[in-house]
Amino acid sequence: MNEQDKNGFDRREFLKGTSAIAGATAIGTLAPLGLAHAQGTKLKVGLMLPYTGTFAPLGIAITNGIKLAVAERGGKLGGREIEYFVVDDESNPAKAPENANKLVQRDKVDVVIGTVHTGVAMGMAKVLRESGTLWINPNAGADEVTGALCAPNIFRTSFSNWQNTYALGKVVKDKGHKTAVFITWKYGAGEQMNASFKESFEKQGGKVVKELFLPFPQVEFQALLTEIANIKPDCVAAFFSGGGAVKFLKDYQAAGLKGKIPLYGPGFLTDGVLEEVGDAAEGIETTLHYADSLGTKKDDAFRLAYVKAYKLQPDVFAVQGYDAGQLLAAGMEAVKGDVSKKAAMIKAMESAKIDSPRGAFTLSKAHNPVQDIYLRKVVGKQNKVQGVAWKQLADPATGCKA
Repeated sequence: MNEQDKNGFDRREFLKGTSAIAGATAIGTLAPLGLAHAQGTKLKVGLMLPYTGTFAPLGIAITNGIKLAVAERGGKLGGREIEYFVVDDESNPAKAPENANKLVQRDKVDVVIGTVHTGVAMGMAKVLRESGTLWINPNAGADEVTGALCAPNIFRTSFSNWQNTYALGKVVKDKGHKTAVFITWKYGAGEQMNASFKESFEKQGGKVVKELFLPFPQVEFQALLTEIANIKPDCVAAFFSGGGAVKFLKDYQAAGLKGKIPLYGPGFLTDGVLEEVGDAAEGIETTLHYADSLGTKKDDAFRLAYVKAYKLQPDVFAVQGYDAGQLLAAGMEAVKGDVSKKAAMIKAMESAKIDSPRGAFTLSKAHNPVQDIYLRKVVGKQNKVQGVAWKQLADPATGCKA
């Protein structure tokens, strides 16, 4: 296999092949051409997300967001009703290729939307690149997905692992901190977020004096918190999410570190968990591409609609799912529901300007959002926006050859 094969498809050859050969003859997930296909059959959407385990609340929020975007369009995209095929990926990378193949080979879906866990996304990538199935990633930040593994059929509506913590490194140094400890799970997302924070913080003149890891999804933090207390850094930066974030925030407070060593993180540390952690998160500042108090017309309407539909407050994961639905809608409307017109559909999605609750964003050449990163602060039960930490931050897409 040559370097081109390893690092990315030839974009022109991919698009030429998918537009010149119709239906399943070209790619197993494409159905036959024709108006009857475009309007008379349901669009098959595969949802490969975690519905059990640590990240289950994230998977549910993403699913809710997707379905809200579809509901706002009368339950149809490009004139076609939706049929969902749901796979619980269990946040298990080992099962990712098999689960992705279930959707592609068994269910013959038109598009896959997933996932949350970076390791699972990496397991999905090979299957979906080789099949050519349209893939919208509504969360997993694996840098490689819009980097070395980029391809014309792969889109992301969330972030790269590099983005939010790169902005955080500058924020922390600007606040006058000279030393930091980074703590996270030892898996792809944790390692990449640690690396981007370190890159940014040290570029500004700071020093990461210790990098602390524990296996995903373990939540026994006490020994590492004791180590932090002994190191006495100027601050701590942490990446945890879901149930892990709840446990970490409570343990950080219980260890007596809250109020003594300032705690920061990418926004996943405090998003979707504030109802559960009491005052353990109060005052914590984070960087993320969304905040609870943006106050824009679009965000206000989204939040009202989400609460009305699900009796829950939306978070960043719901926004990312909603925007996955919006991006798919842009492609479907451009081809009037005929997914066999793959080149035209991809072109429409590439050029779409998404009117997101987070603020409008476009996609980079690698299909990753170019977006504002906000500085937020926990005040009561909200991640209140303090300002823009980095305007229109684009991921470097290292290794992307599409």
